[in-house]
Amino acid sequence: MDTRYIQQFKKGALEMILLSLIAKKETYGYEIITELNNRTAATFGYAKEGTIYPILYRLQDAGLIACRLAPSAANGSCKKYYSITPKGKEVLSELISFWHNYSLCVNSIIDQWVVGEEIQ
Repeated sequence: MDTRYIQQFKKGALEMILLSLIAKKETYGYEIITELNNRTAATFGYAKEGTIYPILYRLQDAGLIACRLAPSAANGSCKKYYSITPKGKEVLSELISFWHNYSLCVNSIIDQWVVGEEIQ
């Protein structure tokens, strides 16, 4: 499949996916990327820092997530931990609702091709 199509779908879903991961628990960037890759790499390909961190910054600028710095036990530097804000929970709820409606709509149109008919 042409990677352009995959990239378009990823762009539309990544913010919602990141908000969902952060809503589960306070977490940091490397942990987010690792979980994302463990759960979505087969479909989305591997997430890279250069893709994920700009989205995290946008979510933070929009007030959807907050971050705090905490000392890292490994090397003495600080880790940035992300958590979802009340506004972020509200937006995530709206995104999930939209996603369910969107996927139902799309599935209702494409299901005819999945049931054994071939695209002409």
